[in-house]
Amino acid sequence: MNDLYAKLINHEEKLSLVGLGYVGMPIAVAFSKKLNVVGFDLNKHKIDMYRSGVDPTKEVGNDAISACKVDFTSDETKLREAKFHIVAVPTPVNPDHTPDLSPVEGASTILGRNLCKGSIVVFESTVYPGVTEDICVPILERESGLRCGVDFKIGYSPERINPGDKVHRLETITKIVSGMDDETLDTVAKVYELVVEAGVHRAQSIKVAEAAKVIENSQRDINIAFMNELSVIFNKMGIDTKAVLEAAGTKWNFLKFAPGLVGGHCIGVDPYYLTYKAEELGYHSQIILAGRRINDDMGKYVAENLVKQLIKSDKPVQHARVAILGFTFKENCPDTRNTKIIDIVNELKEYGIEPLITDPQADAAEAKREYGVEFVSMDEIRNMDAVILAVAHTDFTSITRAQMDELFKDDKRVLLDIKGLLSRKEFEDAGYYYWRL
Repeated sequence: MNDLYAKLINHEEKLSLVGLGYVGMPIAVAFSKKLNVVGFDLNKHKIDMYRSGVDPTKEVGNDAISACKVDFTSDETKLREAKFHIVAVPTPVNPDHTPDLSPVEGASTILGRNLCKGSIVVFESTVYPGVTEDICVPILERESGLRCGVDFKIGYSPERINPGDKVHRLETITKIVSGMDDETLDTVAKVYELVVEAGVHRAQSIKVAEAAKVIENSQRDINIAFMNELSVIFNKMGIDTKAVLEAAGTKWNFLKFAPGLVGGHCIGVDPYYLTYKAEELGYHSQIILAGRRINDDMGKYVAENLVKQLIKSDKPVQHARVAILGFTFKENCPDTRNTKIIDIVNELKEYGIEPLITDPQADAAEAKREYGVEFVSMDEIRNMDAVILAVAHTDFTSITRAQMDELFKDDKRVLLDIKGLLSRKEFEDAGYYYWRL
């Protein structure tokens, strides 16, 4: 298999990327600087955008897409030209929080149909320990008629790309790599070392690498849940959570997390993969699922507090004019999938409030398709009873108090600053009904 590495760098063999979203596309672009790359995605519209030099994810930018040498295609037979395959498809959860493995199973089916002898297949999708070997391998064998370990090898290297983050990128984050045997591990490590400047960590086994990825996000989820619980408690006590965290944060070993809405494809999803596997083995998670319950309820909690502030300001709740600034699951990123802002929207509707939503960064077509939500422009947000500053886009972080004043109907101004971006004192001194997590 080590000769595969030599053939890749000599451009005698190609590398393929299966799945070209927020994770797969930056990987394809990075590798195309060193190797011949086939970039495959089922979504023909997405492929057309990439081919015309447009980056809908805003992860690498239009210039990098135009300049890169990736062979973008929605024709699965092009995968036959490659010998080193990386699968980077999403692994969401079903409405009942059980893992939805259909994207990774579908990708394995397509790849299996087009797999050649002597190939290495590396999965990057976040899964629970065992999925790569117990679920993906049998599909690859069934579709290809080849035998794993004899005709092709497998590895696992969990993605750690942070969408919208220009500092922590593929190149700058240490990459965990694993392989089914030492030879495969060596080849996988060498291939990734071509693009990951920060270097690789060779995990002991595929299952260890799968487990490492799942606990990274579970740990973050639990820490944020603790902050959210503190926020609820301090809110009842009339204490400002942000001020408490600033004070506690002066201790050298205090972990700096903040309360907030936990959406996206990783932190709010990965813990369910781990607890699902644990349940199968007869262990019922206590800490992990408790954290999930708290975080999943935060949208409802925010909406309830908006209603309380409206009542405090003597405004009628039903048909109140409410604006939400920001809809994506995180700042400076167009992705709206699995955003928790929709929980606030749905909860407000229960109170007879139809909020106006603006988001200059979001993928508007996706929001309409996924949630039936239509955005308005910032100029249309006037004569409001309440404003929820929901996402820390750079477009919103520089809003002054004078600009905020212009959004309201009268001087009974209700402002929910979910991310704690503004000065509480300044807005309270100006007579605002100001609330934050």
